[in-house]
Formats: sequence, structure tokens, C-alpha cells
Amino acid sequence: MENKPPIIGIVPLWDSEKDSLWMHPGYMDGIAQAGALPVMMPLCSGADLMGIAIERFDGFLLTGGQDVSPAMYGEPFREECGEICESRDAMETFLVRAAISADKPIFGICRGIQFLNVALGGALYQDIPTEFRSGLQHSQKPPYDTPAHSVETTGFLRRLLGADMVDVNSSHHQGIKTLSSELEPCAMAPDGLIEAVHMPDARFVLAVQWHPELANQWESSRTLFSAFVEACRKS
Repeated sequence: MENKPPIIGIVPLWDSEKDSLWMHPGYMDGIAQAGALPVMMPLCSGADLMGIAIERFDGFLLTGGQDVSPAMYGEPFREECGEICESRDAMETFLVRAAISADKPIFGICRGIQFLNVALGGALYQDIPTEFRSGLQHSQKPPYDTPAHSVETTGFLRRLLGADMVDVNSSHHQGIKTLSSELEPCAMAPDGLIEAVHMPDARFVLAVQWHPELANQWESSRTLFSAFVEACRKS
């Protein structure tokens, strides 16, 4: 069927206290409102099962969650580094590399931009307040559907959103320190922190540091999800 909606694989969040996987409805809503079917994936990294996922899903959404392990970018754990999930790090490592190899669209949010950068050879600030001192509010308090600060867009994202400045919400304590050579920045915070990246040689690989899933009513959020889903239609 020509009009069959794309099927999007969404990386799950992990609850360490309950030892369970879960999903924030905003991720599902953003994908569904853009016309695709969202499906939460398992945290498995076996080549056979993940190979099926790469074949069956039209695109992949990298969600927020625990910190990325510093071991992945060759640094010792700082005291300020938060909880990690090794099984998720392993699953997403396989997923990112396989999806890029298959030229499947990827959209990353919060941890998603951080993990994409690390998986492609970059490094992170383990804790922005102690490693990247700034007067900017990168970890706002609720409600999360209100702007925390603005970002200046460039290149790919500026063309996509049709604006050189956009307001964003913000809830993170890690961020990009060393950018992967395979990625280009396409949004910057006023303090110089990278807030969005894309892969210029891919059909659609885009990641943002803010949380469009918590502000689905914003035009910029709807545009991000819609652009991702549209790219997945062409898979």
C-alpha cells in the first residue's frame, strides 16, 4: 500500500528501581501525530534480532534517559556522572551503526544527541555545571513545555525550521564536549554549547538537545517530528 504509514522503532527508557522498560507518551504522540506508527523496542543487542529491526523499521528515535557511560569515550567516571544503563548503551551502539549503514533515518532527543555523538567518536561533558560553567539554564524545573532559553540555528536546521532563532525547553546535565567528525552542528546555545547536530552525508540523521516530545504543541516540535516521519516514508 502506497499510503502505509512508516513504522518507527523507539528506544525505550529504563527504570532501574523497577527493573522495567517504559516510554514517555510524548515520544509516541509526536510520532503518531506526524502520521507514523511508534513501536517501543527491546533492549537487546544480538545481531540477528537487531538485524530484523533494521530491516522492518523505517526509522529510529533515540530518546532521553540515563547518562551515557564515560567508558564509551575513554574517560574515567567523574563523581558527578549520573546513573548509566550498560544494556542500553550496548543496544544503541549496534542500532546507530547499523541504521546509518542501512541509511535509515534517525532522530535523537536529549540523551539521543549525546549518544549519537559518542557512538560516532565524540565525547561529552559528564556534568555541565562543574565542567562547563555557564549562567544559562540547561536543566529547567517543571513545567517543561515552557522555554528555558533560545538557540541559534544554522544550515540544515535553519532551513528545516525556517528561523534563525528558536526557543527551546531544556533538561540535561551532560552535553557535547568534542563533536564527532561525522556530524555538523546546526544549533548553538548562547553560551556556546552545541544544541543540535546532523549528519550531512546521511538521508536524515538529526538530533537535538532539547525536548520536543514535552512540547508537542510548539510549531518547531511538530516540524521536527514531521520532517523525521517524512524521511521515514522514503525508506
